[in-house]
Amino acid sequence: MFYTHGILGSLIIGLIIGAIAKAIVPGKDPAGCVFTIGLGLFGSLIGGFLGQMLFGPAYVAHWIASIIGAVILLLIYHAIFRRPGI
Repeated sequence: MFYTHGILGSLIIGLIIGAIAKAIVPGKDPAGCVFTIGLGLFGSLIGGFLGQMLFGPAYVAHWIASIIGAVILLLIYHAIFRRPGI
C-alpha cells in the first residue's frame, strides 16, 4: 500500500490509520503525532500484509486490515507499558 503513495502519502495514511486505531482503543495515550504515524504505518504493514493474504488485493479490505493491525499494536503497547495503579 505504501509503495504506491510515496513518502508523504504514506505518512498521511499512517496518521489517519493511527488516529482511527487510537479512537477505537479506550484509554489515554501519552504519545503524540509521531507515535500515531508510526502506529498507523506499522499496523498497516502488518494488517495489510495479512489482509492481502486472506482477501487478495481488495482495497477496502486492505484499509480494514490495516486498522485492525494498528489496533492490535496499540493493545500490545498498552499491555506492555501499562502504568501500575491506572
